[in-house]
Amino acid sequence: ILTTPTIDRMAAEGMRFTQLLAGGPVCAPTRSCLMTGQHLGHTSVRANGGGQALREDDVTVARCLRDAGYATGGYGKWGLGDRGTTGVPERHGFDEFYGYYHQVHAHSYYPRYLLRNSRKEVLPGNTGDFHEGETFSHYRIVEEGASFIRRSAHRPFYCYLPWTPPHGLWGIPEDEPGWLQFKDERWNAGYQRRPQDARVYAAMVSMVDRQVGELLGLLDELGIADNTLVLFTGDNGGQDYFSNEAHPRGFFAPNVDPRTGQAFRGEKGHLYEGGLRIPAIAWWPGQIPAGTVSDHLCYFPDLMATLCELTGASPAGGTDGLSIAPTLLGGRQRCHEYLYWEFGGARAARMGDWKAISPEESAPIELYDLAADPGETDDLARERPEIVRQLESCMAHAHEPHRSGGWLPGGEELGFKGHRRP
Repeated sequence: ILTTPTIDRMAAEGMRFTQLLAGGPVCAPTRSCLMTGQHLGHTSVRANGGGQALREDDVTVARCLRDAGYATGGYGKWGLGDRGTTGVPERHGFDEFYGYYHQVHAHSYYPRYLLRNSRKEVLPGNTGDFHEGETFSHYRIVEEGASFIRRSAHRPFYCYLPWTPPHGLWGIPEDEPGWLQFKDERWNAGYQRRPQDARVYAAMVSMVDRQVGELLGLLDELGIADNTLVLFTGDNGGQDYFSNEAHPRGFFAPNVDPRTGQAFRGEKGHLYEGGLRIPAIAWWPGQIPAGTVSDHLCYFPDLMATLCELTGASPAGGTDGLSIAPTLLGGRQRCHEYLYWEFGGARAARMGDWKAISPEESAPIELYDLAADPGETDDLARERPEIVRQLESCMAHAHEPHRSGGWLPGGEELGFKGHRRP
């Protein structure tokens, strides 16, 4: 149903990862792992309500790269500290950030304002209705990102584009080409808060693919494509949107392989594979061999170490990541002893193909051999108690008490106060 020619082209011309896993099963914690290079047992933001923030002393990948002489810009959803907190992006290495700071604010594509370095910029014609308005925020965000690339093309730069589509409360301009492609479909899709939501979702996927292509074209136009690494990933596993009797894993079935029928258990919000498996592609013409597929096991905490190695920046101390630059460029790759996640009361650890998971607080540990059982259907905890003990020890070692950032003096009055103040 959905086609993504640009993303398919990136995979054909670059490297596709089968096991580059999300830092967490929902967006704010996974972004915290990405920015800090720390896993969920150490990083500052571990919940998704928008109320947690990076600490003042957190070192982000943006700060490392800016200290190394890179221009740094971010465009989209931040999610790691509202306006008025210690976690705002301009306090964490970004020369400029334009978009949403608070998680709930980012649900609307027609907000009354977006933020630029904590300053409100009003979007004309938007009244706060979540589905309709005159100014489609995503267009503004994409334009600002492209402008940053144009302005920075003469020097080293880091452009972080945490776009929101197709997440959120779906709404899209009537003349958007992606919407024109799907608006007349008559899908029998359930779980619809509004009849057109499945079609808007599909339109947003098409729109994002087109816009990624436009940015790759911009790199070619500026003559810097062969000197620019582009990483494309999701931020967490897929959600079973629009499920019904005929489509129990969602109408678009993001966690089911359409060729084989192999399904990943769970979805966004879970520490089963359905919450952590994401698409991931690295594109760098002339540097990354075209058409390669990597099964290297890695996750978001590794990206800070990777970018620091590639740029010569000094990585932050206390990070949990291992650089995957050798995988990208054909060198000798180090591997993790284990990978770790937590969310709410759930915990999970991965050691090679073995994965242990306690899906909720105080639940017994389940054990899966992902090489033989990627769908996590056959719990081997009783058969392999020695592996359970080993991974349980990893979980205990990985977790530290949570410490979040907070409000700056007087900052709480500046923050987003939920749906009543969009």
